[in-house]
Amino acid sequence: MSRLSFTIVLALGLAVGACDRGAADKAQETPAASVAVAAGTIDRSRAGELMPAANLRDPAGRVLNLGALQGTPVLLNLWATWCAPCVKEMPLLDQVAADYDEQVHVITASQDLGAPEKVAAFFAERELRYLEPWIDPEAGLSTTLGEGSLPTTVLYDAQGLEVWRVRGDLDWSREDVRDAIEEAIPLQE
Repeated sequence: MSRLSFTIVLALGLAVGACDRGAADKAQETPAASVAVAAGTIDRSRAGELMPAANLRDPAGRVLNLGALQGTPVLLNLWATWCAPCVKEMPLLDQVAADYDEQVHVITASQDLGAPEKVAAFFAERELRYLEPWIDPEAGLSTTLGEGSLPTTVLYDAQGLEVWRVRGDLDWSREDVRDAIEEAIPLQE
């Protein structure tokens, strides 16, 4: 190919590649639901979605049906023993469980596959007194909730509808975070 032919092909390729650019070079619009939310930020884009029907197990084999928790708000945390941010926030979640004892169920669902003894040891070593060592046996909640990152925490109201979620760890002792949790607690009359 001659130098002139190459130059013509290159110029045509550049011209065609720029065809879809508008005069003002406007950015393409993105639907609100697909906008990425920064880790550690409360995300309300899925508010109103129903809590998934799932069964969790503890190391002793007891079963917890998430659907049976309706009537009380649920703070559902997906975590794993190998996840450093998850490990960091567990004592804070234990304190949330203590502080909101009768008002909010704080459920931590381990995504560790086939390792109930590892989860039990984790809870014992860290002396987590208010959380129970629930395990998502097939790690299906991550898929059901459309989340691939850990930790992920979702707050559901008493009717089992999502209020908000957080991807990544969060300082659960912050006042604004506590206010966000209290959004799901029914007012006492």
